[in-house]
Amino acid sequence: VSNAGVGMAGPLECQSLAAMQSLMDTNFFGLVRLVKEVLPDMKRRRGGHIVVISSIMGLQGIVFNDIYSASKFAVEGFCESLVVQALRFNVAISLVEPGPVMTEFETKLYEEAERADYSRTDPETAEIFTKLYLRNSRDVFTSLGQTPEDIAEVTV
Repeated sequence: VSNAGVGMAGPLECQSLAAMQSLMDTNFFGLVRLVKEVLPDMKRRRGGHIVVISSIMGLQGIVFNDIYSASKFAVEGFCESLVVQALRFNVAISLVEPGPVMTEFETKLYEEAERADYSRTDPETAEIFTKLYLRNSRDVFTSLGQTPEDIAEVTV
């Protein structure tokens, strides 16, 4: 089961390239490293099941989540491409892509976003992000968010 991930939200021009690369290293290359480790043995045994917990943002990008969405789109493409080869060896790959999930992941992401420096973007974009996006995202998570237990139940 692959469930590691980090988030990033905010105007693109406020995100450092180093932070973007770190996110991709965790969200995408972390999964690639895990699969490279377990797949050869599963193929030799002609059986296994890899479960990847990703995000709905691997299917649909969301405003101010450009880099996070890109990492999840990469996960989607990787898993979809690999599944054909894996099936030949009786190895299943399941990709779980939940919507909002109420965890500390989101809480920390919003706390970081509230403390971030938005001076590298124009005032209009900064206001849209801080006054509209952040406020409304919290409401969405509060009203529509699933619990980790919900996701586990569906995954099982």
